[in-house]
Amino acid sequence: MTQDGPVISLRNLKKYFKVYKKEPGLLGSVKSLWHREYEEVKAVDDVSFEIQPGEIVGFIGQNGAGKTTTLKVLSGLLYPTSGEVSVLGYNPWDRKAEFQKQFALVMGQKNQLWWDLPAMESFLLNKAIYEVPDTQFKKTLNKLMALLEVEDIVKIQVRKLSLGQRMKCELIAALLHNPKVLFLDEPTIGLDVVMQKVLRDFIKAYNEEFGATIILTSHYMGDVKELCKRAIVIDHGHKIFDGELEQIINRFARNKILSLVLSKKVTHKELQAYGEIREYDYPKATILVPRADAARLAGKILNELEVADVNIEEPTIDAIIRELFLSQSAKRKK
Repeated sequence: MTQDGPVISLRNLKKYFKVYKKEPGLLGSVKSLWHREYEEVKAVDDVSFEIQPGEIVGFIGQNGAGKTTTLKVLSGLLYPTSGEVSVLGYNPWDRKAEFQKQFALVMGQKNQLWWDLPAMESFLLNKAIYEVPDTQFKKTLNKLMALLEVEDIVKIQVRKLSLGQRMKCELIAALLHNPKVLFLDEPTIGLDVVMQKVLRDFIKAYNEEFGATIILTSHYMGDVKELCKRAIVIDHGHKIFDGELEQIINRFARNKILSLVLSKKVTHKELQAYGEIREYDYPKATILVPRADAARLAGKILNELEVADVNIEEPTIDAIIRELFLSQSAKRKK
């Protein structure tokens, strides 16, 4: 099936769950034999968006926001309560073989590799499941192993590999059939900084090589910042932002950071005249200033204080996202 228009399309997606509520203790257990109370949880509540071919989109939200539920609906693991969903022109929950051969779901906290067998055995199993031709399998496998530098570990039992090595092999297993759509749910969770960078570089290279459309969820904002120009932010099942990361920065980064190296000591009171002091341990000082006034205040500091160095910096993307969530929380309380 050829795909025209968006690769992924959601319209008014809703996914609700009924959760059993039980009173604690023996009395609660006895009561539940005759009467059970249920609570409706709106995991995803009226979410709509479209993703075009080749996009890498960051899907951001706090724990319980509805990110993983959305990915499971998109991959056909969950049936929606209501709404319209299309991935590559298919209804995911129909689970047609031709659809399942064109996407992959990688969950950082779930294993698809056989624990007691070398990763190569799982690769061969996936080759058979997805009916990958021998020539394509060898070509793709060699390319992926080279990109991730795992040629020397694919014949070692998976349980003897480090977490980083296992995640590399998990990615290879998911990509051997060259999926057009890739759902990555916390792919770098638990990995050290070096390994996170390796996987980010790999994801970027895979997107460029195969033109894959990718949705990425991550608690590490570095993943989103390095890989995604566009971000969709979800909170309590609702989409609260969809646009370029730069737009989030412009809307919610109200301050900039001035990092100073002083040549002569000044008092806290003198420094406070320029902005909000975040840190001050002479000769270094960090102050927050309004975004619009950053350049003017930096110039004023250079003129009025004895300064060896001054830098104007953006706040971290993590801090900016926190601002966004805080603003939404304040709206809900009104």
